[in-house]
Amino acid sequence: MTRISVFSAPFLLGFDSFEERIDRLARSADGYPPYNIERSQTADGAERFLISIAVAGFAQADLEVMVEDNQLQVRGKQEDDPSRDYLHRGIAARQFQRSFLLADGMEVKDATLGHGMLVISLERPQAAKIARKIDIRSV
Repeated sequence: MTRISVFSAPFLLGFDSFEERIDRLARSADGYPPYNIERSQTADGAERFLISIAVAGFAQADLEVMVEDNQLQVRGKQEDDPSRDYLHRGIAARQFQRSFLLADGMEVKDATLGHGMLVISLERPQAAKIARKIDIRSV
């Protein structure tokens, strides 16, 4: 059975890779760790985004932030310490992967870790409006 998608519309040319990315993101949608996304405007008109992820218990060495193929990936991995003897264990060492699909032109500026929050700063510069006339040739 053929799957019909919004990206298969004849006027959306070159967007087929987005469908694959969205499917990949939907499969990895997990509620852990919780996060916020804030949007603001810079003085020069660019859009700024802050992604705040609650990563209490993770050290800087336990976290990895990567951008590849318009996708921001945040990974966290904690190791169990076998030398510790717990009487009660309510906080498990766990790992996670959180992905965000980025639009063209988005730039990841930096990432900071403090007070159990990983904050990733992104910016989308204001795009110049470009219009050009295409000459029609005879063949």
